[in-house]
Amino acid sequence: MPMFSQESFSKLSTCHIDLQTLFFEVVRYYDCKVIEGFRNEMEQQIDFDIGATKLQWPNGKHNAQPSLAVDVAPFPINFSPNHTNMARFYLFAGYVMGIAEQLKVQGKMTHSIRWGGDWDSDKDLSDQKFNDLVHFELL
Repeated sequence: MPMFSQESFSKLSTCHIDLQTLFFEVVRYYDCKVIEGFRNEMEQQIDFDIGATKLQWPNGKHNAQPSLAVDVAPFPINFSPNHTNMARFYLFAGYVMGIAEQLKVQGKMTHSIRWGGDWDSDKDLSDQKFNDLVHFELL
């Protein structure tokens, strides 16, 4: 059974309990890594400057304490934009979203989740202007 490394565990611990609940369930069945939870002002500015986020401090959900957003990638981690690799992120996101819905119905989470590959949550993935395929946030 997969489990988080100490680094992933530490980053996830900066997040809202609903995100912790979700990803502790996800990692039981799908090996993944927490890339980022809480982001301080300097980290947010760097990500804004390189185009990894559209929001400046303190407007991002990563900037709340606890963080209302988390970035998680499936193993093996490969951010190459080739079609095969990108499909893994879509598959992973579908799995995460399904588990989130189940946990909410079971009363184990109080929030719904939005994924950075479907910002408007309409299940149409072709209408996105900005893809952040590792990003999951609370609504």
